[in-house]
Amino acid sequence: MAWTEDRVETLKKLWADGLSASQIAKQLGGVTRNAVIGKVHRLGLSGRATPSRPARRPAPRPAQPRTAKPAAPKTAKPAVAASAKTAPAPARTAPEPSLPAPQEAQKLPSGEYATVLTLREGMCKWPIGDPASTEFRFCGRKSGSGTAYCEAHSQVAYQPQAKRRRKPSDDAKAVLDSIQAARRVNF
Repeated sequence: MAWTEDRVETLKKLWADGLSASQIAKQLGGVTRNAVIGKVHRLGLSGRATPSRPARRPAPRPAQPRTAKPAAPKTAKPAVAASAKTAPAPARTAPEPSLPAPQEAQKLPSGEYATVLTLREGMCKWPIGDPASTEFRFCGRKSGSGTAYCEAHSQVAYQPQAKRRRKPSDDAKAVLDSIQAARRVNF
C-alpha cells in the first residue's frame, strides 16, 4: 500500500479530528495501526483537536466534609499503687531491635568504589547517593549467601511482615472506601 496524497490528506483530517490510530487504519483500509503511527510521526503531526479517549468522570464526593477528631487531653500518669492487686500490670513490649549503623561504601582493591559495571556475585548491591550524581556508588561489601545486600543493609531492606502491617487511620480508610465506591460506579 502506497501513501497517496489523498490518503495522506484523509489521515491528517482524521488525526486532527481526534480518531485513534486503530480507527484511522480501519477507515483507510489496507493499512495497520503501526503504519498510521509511523506516518503521523514522519509527517510531524502534533497535538490533536480533541482527545481520543472520553474524559473520565471524577469520583463522587462524600456527602459531608470530614472533620478531624480533637486530640485527647494529656493526663498525668497515675502514681504506682502500693498494692499489686489494685495496680494494673504494665504492658510489656518487645524491645525494638537496634539496626546497625548504615554502612559506607567499601573501596574495591583497585581503590575505586563499586559501580554497576564492577558489581559481582557476593557483593552488596545497596545503592548509595543520587544516581544522577558522579558520586553514586554501591555498598560493595560482602553480601550473605542468597541475598543481594550485606547484613546491615539486609536488616533495612528485609523487615519482618509484622512491622509493615498497619491499621489504616480513619482518614485513610475513608479514602480507600471512596475509591472502592468509585470503582463500583465506573465498572
